[in-house]
Amino acid sequence: MLNKTYPYYLANEAVAANTDLEVTDKFSGEVATRVAMADAAAIDKAIGFAVEAMPAMRAFAPFKRQAVLEHCVKRFRERYDELALALCIEAGKPINDSKGEVTRLIDTFKVAAEEAVRIDGEIVNLQISPRANGYHGYVKRVPIGPCSFISPFNFPLNLTAHKVAPAIAAGVPFVLKPASRTPVGALIMGEILAETDLPKGAFSILPAHRDGADLFTTDERFKLLSFTGSPAVGWELKKKAGKKKVILELGGNAAAIVDGDQRGKLDYVVDRLAFGAFYQSGQSCIGVQRILVHASIYDALREKLIAKTRSLVMGDPKDEKTFVGPMISESESKRLAGWMESAVQAGATIVAGGKVDGAMFEATLLEGVKRDTDLYRKEAFGPVAILERFDDFGAALATVNDSDFGLQAGVFTDSLAHAHRAWDELEVGGVVINDVPSFRVDNMPYGGVKDSGLGREGVRYAIEDMTELRLMVMRETW
Repeated sequence: MLNKTYPYYLANEAVAANTDLEVTDKFSGEVATRVAMADAAAIDKAIGFAVEAMPAMRAFAPFKRQAVLEHCVKRFRERYDELALALCIEAGKPINDSKGEVTRLIDTFKVAAEEAVRIDGEIVNLQISPRANGYHGYVKRVPIGPCSFISPFNFPLNLTAHKVAPAIAAGVPFVLKPASRTPVGALIMGEILAETDLPKGAFSILPAHRDGADLFTTDERFKLLSFTGSPAVGWELKKKAGKKKVILELGGNAAAIVDGDQRGKLDYVVDRLAFGAFYQSGQSCIGVQRILVHASIYDALREKLIAKTRSLVMGDPKDEKTFVGPMISESESKRLAGWMESAVQAGATIVAGGKVDGAMFEATLLEGVKRDTDLYRKEAFGPVAILERFDDFGAALATVNDSDFGLQAGVFTDSLAHAHRAWDELEVGGVVINDVPSFRVDNMPYGGVKDSGLGREGVRYAIEDMTELRLMVMRETW
């Protein structure tokens, strides 16, 4: 079970300032633990400590950064079950998915440990004309400066890791605001980081209410803001961020295309579609929301997908048989139920699921959803998927692109030409061939276009954002 209380971490040290934040068990609704909340004064102190830590972090050798990350990997493995249970309780994530996320947390820190000693520079040939004869150019990467991180509730371990691990590898101090609904995993991470010899002020982990955390965005001492969350909040933060670099990992409305040549592979396709649409109650920005199926196989796939959707077990996330647990809150469940009801009133049909009880939202499949409804246009962020048919592959690509979002897309096809055409034409950050858009490996570049954000995560790519190029020109003789 969880501890009764958790401190926050200010300049590498645990501070039991209060127990103001109640963290609930998302299945039972009962208070599971209480967490210290940071006020504006604590956040201001953390930023000051981060600024003071910058010289020491810059001088903290790559092999030392690697050792810190390797220590974290070791301790995450030792505390694997504790981390998984904490995630299951505070996020309502089914225990099997929770264990999977702890595994990804470990993978992300492992990759960062490897990248910490690979931050290389290059030689630039300046002798492009006679006037540069005798001059030599060298480029290296240097830490950008103190960074502000704001992480979301849906992957509170691994999406936090995608900020924290690259920061340590890059040698930048940071102040992290974990999601107030799911702060425990980040605080356990802070406890483990506090065991290392990171310079004082290298990290602070401060749960805070959104309305009291403006300094994470507006304070000019930060040189970078990395935010993962909703598009509405993310773009508003960008407006307030001032001169600092901003990385946004925002929402999606992910689509999967199933080409007509998949008739002999429908069982595999259906299993992957059901996983992509309904795992962790659909609360993933790359969860499958729209499923476009070629007319020649539509009826056969529809029948199998309906059966698969109805077979998914909904219930207590601590039960290993559970596939669909609660949504993060009853208010989010009500919001999605309202969108579903409006879609039905506009002519859609629920072909599987549709039952809602508090935060519990049954895995639900609809068809005939009008393209101007909220359920089709916006990010559902819940266990709902939409089926529609197509006749022409090019038209299917155009339908996928008819969205304000562009994070990832999936295409099931045996046609190399169709795979490359999708890669060329789909307006997304990533195209996954023969799997769902929900697929992610933690070293790949990950991010979106349009309303889905700015920049890329994936450890090496995050390190590039957290560092700056510095040129040295040397004249051979004078």
